[in-house]
Amino acid sequence: MCGRFNMLATPEQLIETFGLESVPGYKISYNIAPGQKILGIVQPDRNGLSAVSLDWGLVPSWAKDSKIGHSLINARAETLGEKPSFKAAYHKRRCLIPATGFYEWQKTENGKQAYHICREDHRLFAFAGLWEHWEHGADTLYSCTIITTAANALGQTIHDRMPVIIDAENYRFWLDPRQSQQSLDQLLAHSAYDGMRLYPVSDRVNNPRHDDEHCLE
Repeated sequence: MCGRFNMLATPEQLIETFGLESVPGYKISYNIAPGQKILGIVQPDRNGLSAVSLDWGLVPSWAKDSKIGHSLINARAETLGEKPSFKAAYHKRRCLIPATGFYEWQKTENGKQAYHICREDHRLFAFAGLWEHWEHGADTLYSCTIITTAANALGQTIHDRMPVIIDAENYRFWLDPRQSQQSLDQLLAHSAYDGMRLYPVSDRVNNPRHDDEHCLE
């Protein structure tokens, strides 16, 4: 799964990487947890991409209660086209979720050891995500989920799942609403994990209230 990540890129780096006009309200974070507002990249039309604020924990449009989002922070790539919670969004509402690294925990005899996974050059990258628009009475919510897949050789050393990373050359392909499910399935099967590394960090990251550079030590 993917239950914690960080975003340390500057607004200028985000604008350059995704071809944005601006990133309103953005601030860096060393320890992003489910339920928080996170940055998403969407394609509102064919002319360009936009940065939006999304709640991490997808709430389907048909849900009666927004609390369902607590259990939908991740979506398995293998069943996106089948699960009622994700099927519509997979076809119509895909997004990119920028990140500079993410955390995973390995079970050990002494408890759980936290690891940080990032690019060797610490460059910005993007997870594959889905977003939804939910309305209930006067309440309106824009939410998202991060897509996961079976871990590769790097990730298997600590966990059996990992978030899907979309290669930069496929950003617009992933967001293009005209793409077929077959093409999207094939893209998700080839996660962009070249040049990634992992290393152990302190248990400070275990507490989502901790949001500083010490989370990476």
